[in-house]
Amino acid sequence: MKSLAVALLGALAAGTSCAAVLVSPWWAAAAVPLLLLAPVAVHDLVQRRHSLLRNYPLLGHLRYAMEALRPELQQYFIERNFDGRPFDRDTRSIVYERAKGTDAEEPFGTELDLYRAGSEYLVPSMAPRPVRGDPPRVRIGGPECTRPYDMALLNVSAMSFGSLSANAVLALNTGARRGGFAHDTGEGGLSEYHLRPGGDLVWEIGTGYFGCRTRDGGFDEREFAGKAAREQVKCVSLKISQGAKPGIGGVLPGAKVTAEIAKVRGVRQGETVISPPFHRVYSTPRELVRFLARMRELAGGKPVGFKLCVGSRREFLAVCKAMLEEGTTPDFIVVDGAEGGTGAAPLEFADNVGLPLGEGLMAVHNALVGVGLRDRVRIGAAGKIATGGDLVKRLLQGADYANAARSMMFAIGCIQAQRCHTNTCPVGVATQDERRARALDVGDKSQRVRRYQQATVSSALQIMAAMGIDDPSGLRPHMLLQRVDPHTVRSYADIHTWLTPGQLLASPPADWASDWRAADPDRFTR
Repeated sequence: MKSLAVALLGALAAGTSCAAVLVSPWWAAAAVPLLLLAPVAVHDLVQRRHSLLRNYPLLGHLRYAMEALRPELQQYFIERNFDGRPFDRDTRSIVYERAKGTDAEEPFGTELDLYRAGSEYLVPSMAPRPVRGDPPRVRIGGPECTRPYDMALLNVSAMSFGSLSANAVLALNTGARRGGFAHDTGEGGLSEYHLRPGGDLVWEIGTGYFGCRTRDGGFDEREFAGKAAREQVKCVSLKISQGAKPGIGGVLPGAKVTAEIAKVRGVRQGETVISPPFHRVYSTPRELVRFLARMRELAGGKPVGFKLCVGSRREFLAVCKAMLEEGTTPDFIVVDGAEGGTGAAPLEFADNVGLPLGEGLMAVHNALVGVGLRDRVRIGAAGKIATGGDLVKRLLQGADYANAARSMMFAIGCIQAQRCHTNTCPVGVATQDERRARALDVGDKSQRVRRYQQATVSSALQIMAAMGIDDPSGLRPHMLLQRVDPHTVRSYADIHTWLTPGQLLASPPADWASDWRAADPDRFTR
């Protein structure tokens, strides 16, 4: 406005009329955007929702524009290679390179501060072993299982069709078939995209019982038995809780229940579907153990287990007591860490509820060892596992095998845009938008999944060979060290209590005794 006034005064001094100045091409061009922005400015002044815009019309919009750009600016220009969240740049790059079949190697040494409290170090041997060429597999199936399954060391973790696009599911299952590893369906049901490629499946069933659901939302035994009989279904898993949001249910709005999703989940199209936070099929540890045995019977003897994010050690010990008294056990238990991923969860749950994977794994492993049942139950680990080093650490902490979700998503193109809950995934992975999903080429991405899994398992075997062992069974707690303060490094064998077989039954150690006494197989107690 000041420049306009100066121009007008200059024109008058020169004898030019104001009208001539205002209709000149230069000022006409400048007036157009002012006229276009004027309604926006007026709206900002009269609206009542945003105080910032009422005080700073037009200029206040810059704040919202920068806020929208902030995630991309943070990821591409601000974060360092090793401190991004949830996955840092170094980890994402390892996955991308292995998926593409290129060398995941870096020059000049680590960027990590190895003297930081909490840093962990795997212990190399002065007598390393040759790297074995045949990756070991884990036999899943206890004495009551008549159709055991040999699980790979690394598999695709639970992600449902609906959370992922059809092409993403097709790529993951095709990669699993080509690589000879398993693919967990997630709790959203058995879709044609899980079944079409022919890869091995772990059918996961949550509180909504999708795919084996009665009209009122209960568990349909007949429907379950029919689908569990499919050759592709190698194991069945009952989801008790998820690491990122343990103890919380879900609501799928009716607008999102398309004909295809309704068919897969066994619900009515257009109706809102509620997944409660609890199961109808059990309310006590004893009922849980009995239901798992019933599921195995209905599944024709295939391995049956459950997945949980560990919270109360006392409650898990109650389940162990129920196993002993009922004389039956699940064939596997998947421990999902609180650092695990999700398509959408309340931030308070993701940040505050449940044990991280390491603590949860050691609690479950020691409990099963302490009651003398560890040889009957295999333990899977899930939650932020992406590299060979991650895999070795989890095996050392008590797991027999591992599942990965987000790193498998990276392998098929995920760029950690963190738009999974908006249906606007820019690479077509976590969306039901057909236009966006079309960008994901199933043939190419399935090969990337296969390459990533094989390279990561090979990396784990190479690390173990450097530690002087050629099989995961040789891993011991003293082989993992942790810096507990700037001047002290201790092994996991010294930091944590490790039970011996049957110790809880004979003489529980002091730090386990109160939980063991309070554990009740007929109720979940805190």
